[in-house]
Amino acid sequence: MAGQSDPHLSIFSPSEVEFVAEDEIVEIVPNIRMEALNMICGDFGPFFPQMASKVPLWLAVALKKRGKCTIRTPNWMTVDRLTQVLDAERESPKEFQPLPFHYIEISKLLFDHARDDISDAYLVRSLIEDIRDVRFHKVETGLETISGRTHAVKLKNLSAMEVNIVRPFMVRTLQAFYKHDSPQMIQQSDNMGSRPTPVTDRGPRRDLRRR
Repeated sequence: MAGQSDPHLSIFSPSEVEFVAEDEIVEIVPNIRMEALNMICGDFGPFFPQMASKVPLWLAVALKKRGKCTIRTPNWMTVDRLTQVLDAERESPKEFQPLPFHYIEISKLLFDHARDDISDAYLVRSLIEDIRDVRFHKVETGLETISGRTHAVKLKNLSAMEVNIVRPFMVRTLQAFYKHDSPQMIQQSDNMGSRPTPVTDRGPRRDLRRR
């Protein structure tokens, strides 16, 4: 996976973050009767028509593609709730409102595969995009305050995609400040890394007896 080959560029692609988000649980309403599905990640079902069931998002999308269910929009994806979040984000320039950790990926998957199940889909999409823009602007503003005396940065309630975008830049910035302010410590760590590994004294050697 991207980000595992080089620890200095530990960033995942959007598709990889989306893949992780597919394990989030959502609610579906089946339109058919179906036996329980026994998966490695757990058992889901049995399913009965018009009786809501909770399944992973990837399974909900798979059933939706086959016309076997509708997907219920999460409570946080309503116009009223998103409007409240957007207003609160704008009123609190230094705070992030609590949202699902994968809210960006979940909303994208639902818009891609279950748009007809979302009430006021156009307005909901517009609100989510506005929330994303406001939150990213806060992140950019916060990064501008980083200085050589910054040892850690706390950003509460960031989502997975937001963390994925910010983390590499944050790490490289703090490393640059650290190297600039502490050249002696960097040199000492390099010298210690170049030292030979000490050999443990195991006592006098015994010559092998020839046969």
